[in-house]
Amino acid sequence: MNKSLLKFYFEKRMARIFLLGAMSGFPWVLIGSALSLWLKENDLSRSTIGWAGLIFAVYSINFLWAPLIDRLRIPFLTEKIGHRKSWILLMQFSIFISLVAWSFLDPKESLFGIIAFGLIIAISSATQDITIDALRIEQIKKEEGRAMAAGAAIAVVGWWTGYKIGGVISLFTAEFFQRLGYQNYWQLSFLVLILIILITSICLLLIPEENSSARALNQSAEDKKILNIIGDKTKLQQIIAWLTGTVINPLASFFKNNTLPIAIGLISFIFLFKIGEAFLGRMSVIFYKEIGFSKTDIAIYSKGLGWLTTISFTLIGGVFAIRFGLLKALFLSGITMALTNLMFTALAWVGASKLLFASAVLLDDLAASFATVSFVAFISILVDRNYTATQYALLASIGTAGRTLFAASSGAMVDYLNGNWGLFFIITALMVIPSLVILFSIRNKLHLNE
Repeated sequence: MNKSLLKFYFEKRMARIFLLGAMSGFPWVLIGSALSLWLKENDLSRSTIGWAGLIFAVYSINFLWAPLIDRLRIPFLTEKIGHRKSWILLMQFSIFISLVAWSFLDPKESLFGIIAFGLIIAISSATQDITIDALRIEQIKKEEGRAMAAGAAIAVVGWWTGYKIGGVISLFTAEFFQRLGYQNYWQLSFLVLILIILITSICLLLIPEENSSARALNQSAEDKKILNIIGDKTKLQQIIAWLTGTVINPLASFFKNNTLPIAIGLISFIFLFKIGEAFLGRMSVIFYKEIGFSKTDIAIYSKGLGWLTTISFTLIGGVFAIRFGLLKALFLSGITMALTNLMFTALAWVGASKLLFASAVLLDDLAASFATVSFVAFISILVDRNYTATQYALLASIGTAGRTLFAASSGAMVDYLNGNWGLFFIITALMVIPSLVILFSIRNKLHLNE
């Protein structure tokens, strides 16, 4: 292990980044595992559950409103707690209200309402991610490259902690109320999950935030440059200048800093890289349930065990990525993702073996955590620091688009294969190949500050 890198993991600012990552990961439990099992246990079809996952698509388009989040100030809150934190707190409140609404709904009678509030959770989560990523990056100075890499690893650890531990709590809570004989056990569990929202929101207030006045002045300066070109005689011209500086400049900068072919190659790689993982993840809890595992089994092996292995592998992956370079890390993690998906093929053929279940989860978490930390660090290096929040949101959204838009058909694919889970996982293993081919073709034209 590289001691010069490991020391960054124990800095105070890494604790803040960890919290931000956890707040980002937790909502995925709600609209992923919890919602999927809730619908499954109310006898909805795999196809319906898969298509319900389209609400994740908002993560792929949050870059559209990222420039506005970067500039618009929330009255009263911004002055009291800061620009970034005010937006996060507002979105946390929105998730809070949606969980309360879920606690009063029945999937058999109010499927539309459940999906609608799930969409609100997804929009709120995707919006707060814009600000969370910006606040995370701003905890570290621009010139601290190695600290940024460590921060990326800690952010991933935090995300998986929010996702995994949130999953453990939601599954154990639901099973607890179910064993007590409550018919609405999922609705009761959502009321318990509200406590996580409250606790993390309170902790958020303890994170320091840079004064946003300097950023606001730079943004105003860009607006004035545009006004000098188009004129500032009318209100319409002022609006056009503001929108141009807010929306167009961050997007144009990415293509300007890279040649058009390289930019297209990067976007294609980001879009395709984790599609196979998304197909597996979307249907995993349904697969576990169908082959005979209980919610407790899923909580222990998939969520609890997975959390411990994920945080360990992520920290190790962060060290590897810095020591050997991001390109090698991305290639290795992509190949590993494909190979570990085949473990689930073996589980489908063997049946409900807890030993094989634990092994598959262990290896899958190794691959996923390694890939995620490499992916986050890769995107962080690509962004123009003049437009950090907007460009990071754009690139992350492109990656999410691949995972959500295609993975929404995962349930339909399993149905098309007549429930042949083994073949399904083989197909997911092959999905990473196109992205690696693209990355290999442009590898020598990338100038990464590693």
